[in-house]
Amino acid sequence: MNIRIDTARITGFRGITNLEITLPRIALLIGTNNSGKTSVIKALQLALGDYARHLTDEDFHIDSNDKRCDQILVDIRIIPADDAGSRKQTFDNEWLEEFGDKIQAEANGDQFLALRNQCLPDKVKGGFIVNRFALERWPTLADWQTEKPSAKKKLNKRFDALPFISIDAQRDIHQELKEKSSFVGRVLSSVEYDDKDVQQLEDMVAQINKEAVDKSAPLKGLKTHLDALNQSFQGAGQAELTPFPKKIRDLSKSFSVHFGESESGSFSMEYHGMGTRSWASMLTVKAFIEFMAQKHEEEAKPFFPILAAEEPEAHLHPNAQKTLYKQLIDSKGQVIISTHSPYLAALAETGELRSLSRTDCGVLVKMLGEDLDHEDRRKIRREVIHSRGELLFTKAIVLSEGETEAQALPQLFSTYYDLEPFSLGVNFIGVNGSGAKYRPFLLFSRDFNIPVFIFSDGEEKTTKDLKKHYDKVFGETDIDNSPFITMLNDTDFEGYLFESGLDDVVEKAINNVNGEGYIDSWMDKKQDTPLKSEKTDKPPCETCHQPIFEAPLRNYRGEDGRQKAMLEILDSKKPMYAQAVTEQLCLVGKSRFPSKLIEFFGKVMAEVSG
Repeated sequence: MNIRIDTARITGFRGITNLEITLPRIALLIGTNNSGKTSVIKALQLALGDYARHLTDEDFHIDSNDKRCDQILVDIRIIPADDAGSRKQTFDNEWLEEFGDKIQAEANGDQFLALRNQCLPDKVKGGFIVNRFALERWPTLADWQTEKPSAKKKLNKRFDALPFISIDAQRDIHQELKEKSSFVGRVLSSVEYDDKDVQQLEDMVAQINKEAVDKSAPLKGLKTHLDALNQSFQGAGQAELTPFPKKIRDLSKSFSVHFGESESGSFSMEYHGMGTRSWASMLTVKAFIEFMAQKHEEEAKPFFPILAAEEPEAHLHPNAQKTLYKQLIDSKGQVIISTHSPYLAALAETGELRSLSRTDCGVLVKMLGEDLDHEDRRKIRREVIHSRGELLFTKAIVLSEGETEAQALPQLFSTYYDLEPFSLGVNFIGVNGSGAKYRPFLLFSRDFNIPVFIFSDGEEKTTKDLKKHYDKVFGETDIDNSPFITMLNDTDFEGYLFESGLDDVVEKAINNVNGEGYIDSWMDKKQDTPLKSEKTDKPPCETCHQPIFEAPLRNYRGEDGRQKAMLEILDSKKPMYAQAVTEQLCLVGKSRFPSKLIEFFGKVMAEVSG
């Protein structure tokens, strides 16, 4: 690798009003449906490939006033790069010769090639005009659209050394075998043999054809009858049956691909499922790229393909998706993949992810901040992308601390609104802790522009830790009045249920798990037994100077004794009781849902439905 596209700018194309996207050697475009992933790929294909012949009026952006844009602009910047993809200062000699005087340099000497592609409706002949220029500078993002290219820098053709190879989401090798213009068709059309090999192969085919006819009574009979044609040619001529193509040049006409566990057990691609046919189609593209690379090498010409694959995961199971991804990124040149697969996203480096979303202002692209240190990136990769890759495609993330909330909140949300959270693009996540446990999710949400909500316990230490880490990511925040945070009042979720008068709900849940009378039995058995030791305010030990710990005794005799016992029971097996309490809350109905819960759900719903 000695060059790469590092930046592309697009305006006026489909849903894109003004977009700049940086591209590493491997780039994964992620986002929900209709977020602009395909539009970015097609815009690049317009600039470097053959999309101009597919251009229609519908490709020109329509603004909020229903006015269609009068032009499409796509600018790309190409830079010299080393084998790792990092920018170098100057192009290698082969690219200096290829690009010639179109290469420009920044004030610090960094070289680049900037290409402009302008598409306009042809008002005289109909259709569209595509003008291509080499820019003399790479303007700032604020004024790039007004940059006027020099007529002297107009390009008459694309660079053959920079082919754009697009693999559409709808791909099927069985169909492509019938099309000369497909990648496998182009490989077949380039098949060549020298004269000696042609003669040898055709002699072999002739012998096979003769044996195939001689060993078949129907074919021999057919030949005998067809030989009667010689009566029309004064007794000259004879019929020749060729079950197999007679001429080597005709082999591609009957070319087919078979696949199976063994040669004897293989069968034609038309009988395979779409996963295998789609995968095979993409592998033929790799073969085509290698063939092109060999041709360029033989002619001592530079070659850098840009491979763009839409949804390569389609029809494939997770392990097959991962295998195919590894095969694609091993391709020569630059690889751009649009995907909905969390499995592919988990394989990518964090710096390779580009998240696209649609806003009122058009398509927005986000990536992890370059200011993140190694540890933050490691935690985001491990705790978010690897473990919960579906968050890359969500519209909102809801975070909570404990196991009870992690189980309860999504079910209660579903009951309250009578729909599933995932239908709105909402994901509920328990971070299994507080404070620093939130940080990877907060950084991820900030950099990928995904709204993040927090439902938090309200104990003093928990509140302080949450504010500390939230402020580090989002800046100084009044968490008590934040539209994205709901804090309980000096208690945890279980305690808040009792504050909200839901003692009967909790008691019914415990009885459903353990049977009637379990709470009374617990109180009788545990009364006056020691609790967990707690640090006291007493002076340290005079001998060892360590703090003094004491284990207070349980006491259920007061008015709140039964509540104390039930809280201890809930804490003893939180995962089991969390589900039981949630089921009981859903049964009593949303009219008895606690006010803080309703307030929180309202915040989330306002964001995702607004």
